[in-house]
Amino acid sequence: MFENQEDRAFNGGPERERRTKRRFQIDQEVKYKMLYGQRIAETGVGRTMNISSGGVWFSTESMLTSGMPVELSMNWPVLLNDSCPMKLMIYGCVVRSNEKGAAVAIERYEFRTQGSRAFQQTAPVPVEARLSN
Repeated sequence: MFENQEDRAFNGGPERERRTKRRFQIDQEVKYKMLYGQRIAETGVGRTMNISSGGVWFSTESMLTSGMPVELSMNWPVLLNDSCPMKLMIYGCVVRSNEKGAAVAIERYEFRTQGSRAFQQTAPVPVEARLSN
């Protein structure tokens, strides 16, 4: 699903390109949670290597189990309206994993705002904090 020339050896050699979605080389820290029902089975941190509307390829701390549901969280590299940071939440399933990383097929995703940078930089100090000094 997501691989470069080097990773094609993992799948048994070069083959015709089958991907239909455009991939973007986005290098961002990603946090992942492997889910087992409603429980978190494993957590880790990696880096995205490429992403498309259909899936994401990212580095992992260890091999992930294919077929397992996973939740990914990453800071989006573009601000909403040039001022508001966003977080991309991805929900999907591990389709492939090796010692370099894992490929996840995206089942659903959502962007979450994290508050305006202008507001974060100019927010007044809470009264409780000023009184405790």
